[in-house]
Amino acid sequence: MLSYQHIYHAGNLADVHKHGLLAWMLEYLTRKDKPLSYIETHAGRASYDLDAIEARKTGEAAQGIARARDWFSPDHPFAQVLAQVRAEDGPQAYPGSPMIAARLLRPTDAIHLAELHPREHSALDYAMSPYPVTCHQRDGFEMAHSLLPPTPRRGMLLIDPSYEIKDDYDEIPRHIAKYTRAWNVGIVALWYPVLTSALHVPMLKTLSKTYPDALRAEVRFPPARPGHGMIGSGLFVINPPFGLDAEAKRLKDRFDQL
Repeated sequence: MLSYQHIYHAGNLADVHKHGLLAWMLEYLTRKDKPLSYIETHAGRASYDLDAIEARKTGEAAQGIARARDWFSPDHPFAQVLAQVRAEDGPQAYPGSPMIAARLLRPTDAIHLAELHPREHSALDYAMSPYPVTCHQRDGFEMAHSLLPPTPRRGMLLIDPSYEIKDDYDEIPRHIAKYTRAWNVGIVALWYPVLTSALHVPMLKTLSKTYPDALRAEVRFPPARPGHGMIGSGLFVINPPFGLDAEAKRLKDRFDQL
């Protein structure tokens, strides 16, 4: 539970998929002049150097954002945040989801981020120090239960675990059932890996049966290296904002060209 560090995978194709759609949703929510809440259960360190030894060791960023940056127009919110952080921190800087949220949301919006790993939490705290953000060093699922329904009441919850704990696949539908009972108006977005082992499939069957109107946005891509079990990325979005399906299809079309 405390061994996962996203720096080894930052900027990979799953990040491109997840962060592109996340940025689109956050920008959509800010079109209304009403405050909102953003809650993230597994935040990581928020800011990554893709030239770090860890990132270069896997080569996943070279197969990901290095190839896919032109998939987003300059006025796309993900492209805008990426350009901002690279102008400030160098051409190999990469924003995690907390940084994307902090850059796109407003001072009137509430941001709550959970990260249990001590070193990752320390890095998260440092990266988020310029922003009006609350960082929690605690289990992200528990943090979300304690905050819902949030104030302000509109907004979204991103659930993005590492899935190193295999029980997550069984427990996540139970967590989400409680989240949606407490907060039926919130956007609840779950990221999950598409795996050769099909571990994700029963979880998705349960969620799809419970939330038939949710958006299930999946993309496929080649494995990062021979024998690697992740062959795609998915977002399961309850109460999806209007137009997200079209943006998801646009991005899927780019992945289909790989």
